[in-house]
Amino acid sequence: MYQTTDFVKGLRVEYRDELWIIVECQHVNPGKGSAFVKTKLKSLQSGKIVELNFKAGVDKLGVPDVELVTMQYLYSDGQDYHFMNEKTYDQIALSAEDMGDKKYFLKESASVKVMIYQGKPLNVEVDNFVDLEVSETQPSIKGDTASGGSKPAKLSTGLTVAVPFHIKEGDVIKIDTRTQKYVEKIK
Repeated sequence: MYQTTDFVKGLRVEYRDELWIIVECQHVNPGKGSAFVKTKLKSLQSGKIVELNFKAGVDKLGVPDVELVTMQYLYSDGQDYHFMNEKTYDQIALSAEDMGDKKYFLKESASVKVMIYQGKPLNVEVDNFVDLEVSETQPSIKGDTASGGSKPAKLSTGLTVAVPFHIKEGDVIKIDTRTQKYVEKIK
């Protein structure tokens, strides 16, 4: 069991038989009354967010049965995304809904960590930065500068991001998966 002193942002906990992640956490010691921990929890299964207060030193949350398994991304059939365990060669599928925006950062044969909760695949963890190829963008116009603005570019995975004017089709760029923003040109 996690004590309230263990609560930190990003901690996965079990609350009411569901997997949650602590999004915000603040220890509060009011002048009158007992101390408490003010938290904002996000369900990793349904996506809903709740704000809860826990009595400091009294309330506890469960330690979830979560396993991160390294798997290879195989392919998408349009509805599901298929992965293979690199050790046992077992295959699993996650729906597009389960994948969320992370589907835009998958490249075939890439290794990712799949979160398994109570024997069921739940989510995928991707690297903070990925290199993706630009498949469509407007051509560069003479006089455009690297720091003078941006234009939309569609990447090989279907994600559209704002890029500097000097980026052209076929370029490989680095994307921050947390913000879905352009970082730099690779080649």
